[in-house]
Amino acid sequence: MDPARPTSASGRLASSADGEATTAIEHPSPSVSSSPGYFRWVICTLLLFGTTNNYMDRNVLGVLNKTLQHDLGWSEIDYSNLVVAFQAAYALGLVVVGRFIDKLGTRLGYALALGFWSLASMGTALGSSLSSFTVSRLALGFGEAAVFPASIKAVAEWFPKKERALATGIFNAGTSIGAMLTPVVVPWINARWGWRGAFIGIGAMGFVLLAFWVWIYRQPEEHPRVSKAEFDYLRSDPQVLAGKIKWLALLPLRQTWAFVIGKFLTDPIWWFYLFWVPGFFQSQHGLALTRIGAPLVVIYLLSDFGSVAAGWLSSSMIKRGSTVNAARKIAMLICAIGVTPVVFAYRVENTWSAVFLIGLAAACHQGFSANLYTLTSDMFPARAVGSVVGIGGMAGALGGLFIATVVGHVLQWTGSYRVPFLMAGSAYLLALVIIHGLVPRMEPAEIA
Repeated sequence: MDPARPTSASGRLASSADGEATTAIEHPSPSVSSSPGYFRWVICTLLLFGTTNNYMDRNVLGVLNKTLQHDLGWSEIDYSNLVVAFQAAYALGLVVVGRFIDKLGTRLGYALALGFWSLASMGTALGSSLSSFTVSRLALGFGEAAVFPASIKAVAEWFPKKERALATGIFNAGTSIGAMLTPVVVPWINARWGWRGAFIGIGAMGFVLLAFWVWIYRQPEEHPRVSKAEFDYLRSDPQVLAGKIKWLALLPLRQTWAFVIGKFLTDPIWWFYLFWVPGFFQSQHGLALTRIGAPLVVIYLLSDFGSVAAGWLSSSMIKRGSTVNAARKIAMLICAIGVTPVVFAYRVENTWSAVFLIGLAAACHQGFSANLYTLTSDMFPARAVGSVVGIGGMAGALGGLFIATVVGHVLQWTGSYRVPFLMAGSAYLLALVIIHGLVPRMEPAEIA
């Protein structure tokens, strides 16, 4: 066994702390080789594929929205109710599954959730009524809630602080890649095997990923592909050993509420892009289902760039000597300002001008989100990250319930996208002001 890693005895000692109150013990940083190795980026790539699969599963319904409305006779409000069902289950799942991930560990918890949401996605093909689609969306939302608590926890386990925002930005780009691939792949499958075939085909991809996940993922101290130099690098931050952290102990903390409010205000905007932008281009710009692929690909390519670039920016600033507080917030401020032109998207008549405005906003959302997620591993010990991300994700999903209801009724009554785009352009600056007010120096949480 690598002498730099915990022995089985020390591992049992750490596990025995689970029944005790949380204690924080800082250990000095180990010496770090100038060439620490790169296996952690294999793990990051695996997380990227997982997020991509997750978003492809949830986006099939949005791409097929108009097709299903035509075939099954749904109204805009019916469709918004399906989105609400997904969001409600997602909100519940984030709290339950986030805690579940912390208890079972990243490897097993992610594997079980991935298998569950893939089955739920495939099961949608059995639907023939609004009620049966509602059941499948409830199951899908509950299972898919695991992806961010597990991924952020994996980043906290596999990366030092100075690389976490970049790693988060990379795997978070999977949300855009999934949203980009779905409008290309789903119309192709739909043209050959119908919409039922689309749900089955996309859902089945999850089981391929599941095989790779079980094969590759381990804790760094257990992984045979991690060298001593890389392991020392992963643990180069002062290490905090934590006992069991009660869920209720997280709720009074300002750090928790900074993340929760940030998610509540900004997550709904991403849900709006995912579930309504395909229909926006079809209804407002006259694009057929087979023609919406190119605009959406451009939007999500831009959003991928934003996710990685903003993650790189804050990580680069930290490496150059900036504080974590300044680096994260400067990157988030740039993104919050960059979002604002999207308020004009509903008025633009040229399709590609609208694509650029929405693409810029999506890029800035992803950059803001990558840094917002990283705040949890900056301010909380790794053992609490899954729970904190779950609580914040629940708040974001509840915000998604609100925007789904608003958008569905506004479109049914007025046919105008003005209100949703005004909300999209203003949410991020408001969120950043509140985050800074709650954690002006972003000090680590003191958990009782």
